[in-house]
Amino acid sequence: MATKPRLNLLTAFVLAILATGLASMALAQSNQSPEKIKILIVYHSPGGHTAAMAKAVAEGAKKNSLAEVTVKTVAEVKCAELLATDALVVGSPVYWSNMAGEVKSFFDRFSTDCGVLPPAFQMRDKVGGAFVTGGETSSGKEIALMTIVAAMLGNRMIVVSEGQALGAAATTGDGKSPVTEKELDEARRLGERVAQVAAMFKRGKIK
Repeated sequence: MATKPRLNLLTAFVLAILATGLASMALAQSNQSPEKIKILIVYHSPGGHTAAMAKAVAEGAKKNSLAEVTVKTVAEVKCAELLATDALVVGSPVYWSNMAGEVKSFFDRFSTDCGVLPPAFQMRDKVGGAFVTGGETSSGKEIALMTIVAAMLGNRMIVVSEGQALGAAATTGDGKSPVTEKELDEARRLGERVAQVAAMFKRGKIK
């Protein structure tokens, strides 16, 4: 008759140990700080308009508390920064319906300077986004966005858009007027979405 109480006590003891262990694991997980996401925003901006858009992209990205945002011109970026980032957002003025030569050179440096080559594709699965500025309403802005997006896709990056279909864009006219608040808001939304998607992918990789 004493066996049953002993079994009940043993069962209760085992359950108590399991409950304590699970509680400790949950506490340890809750105390772990979420890993930061690195977002690199690069641009070329002889007239200042693309720089203003880059700043707005950064403002949007910083709405995510996990985002560590770096903003640089394309000439300033080091290979180590490029390879370490979780997300890359590239901005360019539109020159003859294309990205600026300086931005194209930045992409060329992926392989010539930074060793980003197939089959490794070291930029693979990093999140990408694009923004441009152009003088006229059309002015080849969508084509310029597509050239930046194409360079990212060729590197096996995961490209997201916001603001407009392919990314954020601003019309600068004769270059004397500032970027409008509506256009800056498009850039902020692009930055916010890039940070959001990068955070989701980072969590998935950690798991």
